[in-house]
Amino acid sequence: MHTRSKALIAVILAAMTVSACANTVRGVGADVKSTGRAVQDVAR
Repeated sequence: MHTRSKALIAVILAAMTVSACANTVRGVGADVKSTGRAVQDVAR
């Protein structure tokens, strides 16, 4: 493969990795939020 093709593939893979991490962090935030709501409901 040419150097330019390898660089393009590396950039695409890096972008996919970063977007996957963002979705994971967003999901953890939603889980923490729902856990907080459940605790509040039990406390009432």
